[in-house]
Amino acid sequence: MVYHIKIRRAGGTWVVRAGGAVLAESHDALELIEGEMKPVIYFPREDIAMAFLERSEQTTHSRHMGDANYYAISTKSDMLSNAAWSYENPAEGIERIKDHIAFYTNNGQITLEQL
Repeated sequence: MVYHIKIRRAGGTWVVRAGGAVLAESHDALELIEGEMKPVIYFPREDIAMAFLERSEQTTHSRHMGDANYYAISTKSDMLSNAAWSYENPAEGIERIKDHIAFYTNNGQITLEQL
């Protein structure tokens, strides 16, 4: 069990936008807090417009979380490389984020908001 990672339901409705399009809207998003890091919102796949996402070859490994798989996001004017990620087989203790995807919002092209 990983004690420095907490997962809870993210209250309210959460929305992700890129290139003017809504990529995801969910009442069932999860908030993952890892130590002192900024919380990350994970969206259930069924609440994401997966047609905008294309799996990339990028992967990373975290000893606490497992192997992350990345996705590019297609907008009207751009392809945002490795702009989202998921843990398809998360480590023990964080199984709740399986079948969820999180989005990078520090690139200035993707926005995340709670309605």
